[in-house]
Amino acid sequence: MIKKIDRYIISRLFVITIFMLLMLIFIFIIFDFSENSEDFTDKGAAFAEIFGVYYLNYIPEIIRLIIPVAVFIACLYLTGQMTERLEIVALKAAGVSLYRLLLPYLIFGFIITGIVSYMDGYLIPDANKKRIAFESKYLQGKSEKVDNNQIFRQESDQTIFKIGFFNADENTGHRVDATTFAGDSIKETMYIQRMIWKEQEQLWKLESVDKRIMTPLGYEHVYVDSMDTTLNIYPRDLARTTSDIYQLTYPKAREYIQAIERSGAGNVESPKVQLYGRYAYPFSIIVVIIVGFSLASVRREGGKGFYIASGLGVSFIYLALMKVIEPFGGTGEIPPLLAAVLPHLIFLLVGLGALFRARK
Repeated sequence: MIKKIDRYIISRLFVITIFMLLMLIFIFIIFDFSENSEDFTDKGAAFAEIFGVYYLNYIPEIIRLIIPVAVFIACLYLTGQMTERLEIVALKAAGVSLYRLLLPYLIFGFIITGIVSYMDGYLIPDANKKRIAFESKYLQGKSEKVDNNQIFRQESDQTIFKIGFFNADENTGHRVDATTFAGDSIKETMYIQRMIWKEQEQLWKLESVDKRIMTPLGYEHVYVDSMDTTLNIYPRDLARTTSDIYQLTYPKAREYIQAIERSGAGNVESPKVQLYGRYAYPFSIIVVIIVGFSLASVRREGGKGFYIASGLGVSFIYLALMKVIEPFGGTGEIPPLLAAVLPHLIFLLVGLGALFRARK
């Protein structure tokens, strides 16, 4: 009997979650389209591009964002239905504890968590890259650049680059100053009119290089019309945006953060919070299942209306808490890892507390 109940709960959770996902995706697209339709029209986006490129590649990210809400509502609805029909009371009378009844919910939760983690780590970034490229082309006010002019990067322990302007579309830097130190003294300076990234060779082409090499008697002036060189700086280090982390797989995102730290760029805490948040976010599915099961396993006035309303309310508070705490990690006021996991820990404690207080 127990195995049949487990299969029943898991299968019902899958069906209700898929239904909720489809409904929430439809609502999300309707609202997004109504908000951005004028921009689409003004920029000349074709209907096929809007739905075949933008929304087709937006759906994976939408699923990632809303699946905890869909799972939460599914958990509340199914558990509330079983409570209203006195099925949970009957199972308790038959010797099935509330903790044992939670097991199929957790199995379902870990399955969905694993799927979402894999999608977020290896499938969704490519879709996000295509979607964000579409947004930058057709939607107004979508500039997400972190660095604009006067970009400072540390090429090595001894050499600092200052790039006056970097064109991310052409991977070209303009008005570049490079200073190399020997201890506390300047060893060499270079003024570079333009530096161009050569993708095939994976190196930089420096044009109009005005070099000054310091000597005991002054300096030696050298002018080079053009030269190719490898630097410990890459285009991705100079063209950062606030959405970079969401366009990279987990391994690439870790390499990206290491590159930022290596190059001496500032604001490294923000992408760290984003990456740690990506790691932690799928586990919110486990948290909302515990919270939802604890709320709905006790019969309450209001029936299904209460469960739907509480599901939306708790989901809103949960998401709001993540958005409130995240900036503190981005500014370094609290450690990035703590900023990413703290909202989940708070709601996990709330869920466990409610579960322990529920009638067994």
